Amino acid sequence: MTAQPSLTATDLAVSTADETHPARKGAISRDDLLAAALALIGPHRSVSTLSLREVAREAGIAPNSFYRQFRDMDELTVALIDLAGRSLRTIIGQARRRAASSDRSVIRVSVETFFEQLRADDRLLHVMLREGSAGSDAFKHAVERELNYFEEELCVDLIRLAAADNGAVLHEPHLVAKAITRLVFAMGGSALDQPPEKDPELIDQLSQMLRMIITGARTIAGNPPTR
Repeated sequence: MTAQPSLTATDLAVSTADETHPARKGAISRDDLLAAALALIGPHRSVSTLSLREVAREAGIAPNSFYRQFRDMDELTVALIDLAGRSLRTIIGQARRRAASSDRSVIRVSVETFFEQLRADDRLLHVMLREGSAGSDAFKHAVERELNYFEEELCVDLIRLAAADNGAVLHEPHLVAKAITRLVFAMGGSALDQPPEKDPELIDQLSQMLRMIITGARTIAGNPPTR
């Protein structure tokens, strides 16, 4: 069994007082703590800036009760990033279904779906966008792992979509998937710092950039450009 981190005398004194507080909860789950952390972050605050005390207070528990579920804040943040990655793949799945039922560009529909989720206060998405650039090495590695999962799935989709278009192929589809993923996340992170009124312009720009990437990959492979 992993040893729990030691609390300071001050921590113990505060914890004892907290545990007698009528608003404190007797039992807490990992999901409760993850929800508490998500409630504290937003477009202008990264989870890496949260303290254990803030999360414990938001969850309604004493600080030492936190250690029953997580070793430290790093472990909680990595769990959030894993959850965010699964959420992102769900978002992309929704974009695929929307695109399949529409005669509009798959690229455009996907970008619009991404921005809709971004502005819907999807804090899991904010975690992915923020922690990859502002978090610790452990956070960055966790984000990189999730991005790799996403790129693998996107690569399969890109190959399938190209083949469905008169048997077209892409040059280095894995690199195409990586270029698209990194660009979308960079643009998404920038969008968080800009007012929603800028979204139409950003959506237009991102859609054109993605089309350029895919068209270039198809042209290099000797195919006609995508629409």
